[in-house]
Amino acid sequence: MSCYDFPFASARLTALPSGGLWWSERGILAVSDLHFGKSHRLTRKRSSLLPPHDNQETLTRLEHDILVRNPATIICLGDSFDDLAAVEELDQADHRWLTCLMAGRRWIWIEGNHHPGPVDVGGTHLAEYREAALTFRHIADPDAQAEVSGHFHPKTRIKAMGRSISRPCFLLDDKRLILPAYGAFTGGLRSDAPVLRELMSPNSIAVLTGKLATPVPLEL
Repeated sequence: MSCYDFPFASARLTALPSGGLWWSERGILAVSDLHFGKSHRLTRKRSSLLPPHDNQETLTRLEHDILVRNPATIICLGDSFDDLAAVEELDQADHRWLTCLMAGRRWIWIEGNHHPGPVDVGGTHLAEYREAALTFRHIADPDAQAEVSGHFHPKTRIKAMGRSISRPCFLLDDKRLILPAYGAFTGGLRSDAPVLRELMSPNSIAVLTGKLATPVPLEL
């Protein structure tokens, strides 16, 4: 089985290999840190050059999860655009593609630190969102319970076949769930970084993304 099912608070959730989170009972697909327009922003700043197809790769991944799961609601957990200018620079074809994916669904944009306000692409724009016992926000609150967030782009390292492999991952304990970045070329923060050590409990696990969503013990 390519996905990882697990209980969290009062919900039964599924970590997808893509980095998306599926809540079957509520018909909710949550994704975090799409970072549309990252390559354009870096080109603007002339600090780096990335392949110009990051939007298409992210949209392809999102389209696949939507076609397979047919969610009624999509929650984007912040930093969906790399900055506010990226909204205006969104290619017309990519804009149409995104609009088609949004059609007929409730689409919630959670505000992130890269785009702190509404973006002109439709949907509902919120600082955070609550569904049943779960609270969805961009950046984890250390005092929160039953929280789903993003922001940190977590990744972890495992040893396999004599090699050390780094993969984006979900971080999970009994209080919070931190999603990996869903967007292409987004980089990541190691799971043993001090800020993640402070947030996650000793019994945390990581769920690796890739071909399979694979749970592994998390060494903090």
